[in-house]
Amino acid sequence: MSSSPTPNSNPDLLLESYDYTLPPDRIAQNPVVPRDSSKLLVIREAPQYAHHHFRDLADLLRPHDLLVMNNTRVIPARLYGHKLRSDRTEGQSTEGAKIEVLLLEELQPQQWLALVRPGKRIKLGNRIEFGSESLRLQAEVVGIDAPTGGRVLQFETPDHQPLLSVLPMLGEVPLPPYIQDSQADPEQYQTVYGDRPGSAAAPTAGLHFTPELLTRLQDKGIQQTFVTLHVGVGTFRPVEASDITQHQMHGEWLEVSQETVDKIQQTKAQGGRIIAVGTTSVRALEGAAKASDAYQVDQLRPYCGKTELYIYPGYQWRMVEGLITNFHLPKSSLMMLVSALIGRERLLEMYRVAIADQYRFYSFGDAMLILPEAQINLSPS
Repeated sequence: MSSSPTPNSNPDLLLESYDYTLPPDRIAQNPVVPRDSSKLLVIREAPQYAHHHFRDLADLLRPHDLLVMNNTRVIPARLYGHKLRSDRTEGQSTEGAKIEVLLLEELQPQQWLALVRPGKRIKLGNRIEFGSESLRLQAEVVGIDAPTGGRVLQFETPDHQPLLSVLPMLGEVPLPPYIQDSQADPEQYQTVYGDRPGSAAAPTAGLHFTPELLTRLQDKGIQQTFVTLHVGVGTFRPVEASDITQHQMHGEWLEVSQETVDKIQQTKAQGGRIIAVGTTSVRALEGAAKASDAYQVDQLRPYCGKTELYIYPGYQWRMVEGLITNFHLPKSSLMMLVSALIGRERLLEMYRVAIADQYRFYSFGDAMLILPEAQINLSPS
């Protein structure tokens, strides 16, 4: 008789421990203008914290600190089409059920992993058509991805153009499902520095930066560098396992260049600190460090590939010292990542402070700056 695994008794490793109650009116439906007028909750060594605005960032960091930003750009990843059905009497295809597609990741040229609704109607070999009279393209379902429940779609584009080049004429930039009443322009869901198309969602901590703020940071001697991590299902997939250690992260593509490695190493040599802008930058940096088997900055190497890195309390940090991040959904892997940096109980306390002080939550919401002195070191679980 086989025995069941012993339930985890550590509250930091239980999904229910990452729940909190958020009043619906705290979910930001639109971004603030200008971007850097958002609120910023600054977290210092416990129990210290302070309320600022994002435009104050240059006064909150030190010269020689390094901001590591994700320069991915959100693609028009949401497509609306219809299933094609064969007319056996005429030997032609006719329109069937309406289909919504969310592109997640390019697997190879013209082949994408996608979430499809209604998924139950879409089987292997089915064809979906998108577009209008002026521009049409089709995709065939050539695979089913069990971990995500998604479909692998092989696209056929006019004149064999890359799908990314025709998407702006067919697709729309997807906003998260909790944004139901937004007047935001699609460009407001892009960072001002994003120039590497490939994401299905924005790296939202970067949405607060303006060109003027970036210049002010440089003038203060606060350095900037970029990594690329294309945000996919790994970032926003819900955690469903009651024992969070059983959750499986889906791989996301990242690149950390030699130039970024050099800047990180120069920063540490000058006494500066590594501040990640967003959880995706954290995954890129720590994922590259894991691939390099690096626990010290001088061991870090460039990396281009996928990471399935999952960060939760007990994680031993390799590169990241501080973090700029938004306020995340309850029970999300993003909350677990931030908890690994400052502790779950402190994170929940900061969320309570933010709710009481009328901070705005989620993608278009306000931000928090976790300074390096707030970081805790937990032993491996």
